Amino acid sequence: MTRAAVLHSTPGRLVIEQIEVDDPAPGEVLVRTVAAGLCHSDLHLMDGSMPYPTPLVLGHESAGVIEAVGTGVSSVAPGDHVITCPSVFCGSCEYCLAGRPSLCDGIGTDRAEGAPPRLTLGGGPCGQFANLGSFSERMLVHEHAVVRIRDDMPLDRAALIGCGVTTGVGAVFRTAQVEAGSTVAVIGCGGVGLNCVQGAVLAGASRVVAVDTNPFKLALARTFGATDVVDASASDPVEAVRALFPAAQRPGALRPAVGGVDYSFEAIGKKQTAEQAFAMIRKGGTATIVGVIAPGVDLELPGIEFLREKRIQGSLMGSNRFRFDMPRYVDLYFDGRLKLDELVSARIGLDDINEGFAAMTRGEVARSVILFD
Repeated sequence: MTRAAVLHSTPGRLVIEQIEVDDPAPGEVLVRTVAAGLCHSDLHLMDGSMPYPTPLVLGHESAGVIEAVGTGVSSVAPGDHVITCPSVFCGSCEYCLAGRPSLCDGIGTDRAEGAPPRLTLGGGPCGQFANLGSFSERMLVHEHAVVRIRDDMPLDRAALIGCGVTTGVGAVFRTAQVEAGSTVAVIGCGGVGLNCVQGAVLAGASRVVAVDTNPFKLALARTFGATDVVDASASDPVEAVRALFPAAQRPGALRPAVGGVDYSFEAIGKKQTAEQAFAMIRKGGTATIVGVIAPGVDLELPGIEFLREKRIQGSLMGSNRFRFDMPRYVDLYFDGRLKLDELVSARIGLDDINEGFAAMTRGEVARSVILFD
C-alpha cells in the first residue's frame, strides 16, 4: 500500500488515501517519489475549472529514484535518479519523429484496455493526472515519462524542472525563440512566470518587464532578473508597458505610434491577461500564451493588428524535448545560471498539501514542494 493525495470530486479537496500500486508491466518503471511541486494546473482540477474523471491522484512535477523496471526498459535502471515529465511520448508518431515530442498524443503509453489498472483504490481503478500522479509515495509510469539525471542533483530542486522550469524557460527558448537584445514582458509571476523571466535573462534579453498585482511576486521577479516591474493593480498594464518602450513618431502621421515589447508571455491563463499580452507587443512582436485557459473561453483580438505582423501562439510545456532539456537545466543550475533554490518558498509534508494549495491561492509562495522522505 502507498499513501497518496486523491481527488474524489471536482471541485474538491485532496484526501490522503492508501492506494495499491501494481508491478511494472513491459515498458513501465516504478518510481519512489522523493519530491513533488504544487502547480496551478493541479489547482485547476481542484477548483473545478478543468473537469477530470475521478478518483484521481494529482501531481505532475516531481523527482525520485527508480525502484523497479519492467521488461524492455533500457533508459533507466533501479537506483537511478530521475525527473518526471507530463510530456509522455510514444517515440514513433509523426510529432515525435519530427522532433516535437511535447505534442505527442501518447498513444501506446497507457495500459491496454482490459489490462489491470496501474493504481487501485478500494478495489477500483484510480487515475493518474498527466499519466503521473506525483502526489503519491510511489509512481508507476511509462518509461518515456522519466529522464535520468546526475545523482548529486538535490531532488527537491530537480522536481521543479519537471514542469515549472521546463514550461517557463522552454517557452522562451523553444516556443518563442527569444533573440538576444530583445525586450520581453511576462504577465504573471508565479512559478512558471518566474521561469519565463529567468529564461529571458538567459536568452540575453536587454530588458525584462514583470507584470503582476502581487508585491511579493514582483519583488521575487526582481531577484530572477526582471529589469522593470509593473503593478497591474495600480495602472493599465498595457499602457504601462508601452510607456516603457515608446515607438518613434513619424512627423505628420495620422495616428500616434504604438510601442511595446518584442515578446510577451502570459503565465496566468485568463482571457483578459492573454488579450493584454497581445496588446503590449510592438509591430512584428510575438505573444506566447503559457497559462492554461479554461475550456470554452475565447479570445477577442483586433484584426487590424495582424497587418502589423503581430503574432499570438500557444506553448505546451515549453515545447520541450525533455530528455535533452532537463539534464541541461540541471547543469545550468550547477553552473549558477539557473535559479532553483529561490523558487522553493516552502517544503511541506503530504499531509499539509491542502494548506499548500491554500497558500498558493493566497499568493504567498512561488512554489511549495512536498518532501516524501
